[in-house]
Amino acid sequence: MKKLVGTLTKENIRKLKPRQEVFFTGTIYTARDQAHKRLIDLMEKGKPLPFDVKDKIIYYCGPTPAPKGKVVGSCGPTTSSRMDKFTPRLLDIGLLAAIGKGERSPDVVKSIKKNRAVYFITYAGCGALLSDYVKKRKVVCFNDLGAEAVFAFEVKDFPLIVAIDSKGDNIYG
Repeated sequence: MKKLVGTLTKENIRKLKPRQEVFFTGTIYTARDQAHKRLIDLMEKGKPLPFDVKDKIIYYCGPTPAPKGKVVGSCGPTTSSRMDKFTPRLLDIGLLAAIGKGERSPDVVKSIKKNRAVYFITYAGCGALLSDYVKKRKVVCFNDLGAEAVFAFEVKDFPLIVAIDSKGDNIYG
């Protein structure tokens, strides 16, 4: 197991290999289909994004409301392939990592390799358990999307598995 604390960097990404388990402590941003669409629409209009994706991690997640005494409700990963048409554009402007579940398209794998990024998966079907690793949550943008708004999660020892490394090697084939 490898622990990554704070900002993800190109240097520590280069050391990661497929199937490696990682515990991340720091900030991750949630974004699903509708948030991705809005980000790309802003880019196409030449407008600034509501948060800087450079050197950040986006988690494909739509968290449920927090039950009493919790920071967040269930926050498991959603199917990553639904973001494949948006991902290369975000990687090209500096996104360092994505977290989700499932395979990625050949175009995304190529973009991960080109941009020396990384794709992590996390435990599907364990959203209630994953919520225990979220220590703080705040809305960043697109609040009107409800659970699909962009949230910033401060996480401690969030469990990840390297699915596609910065060289394009991956667990899927």
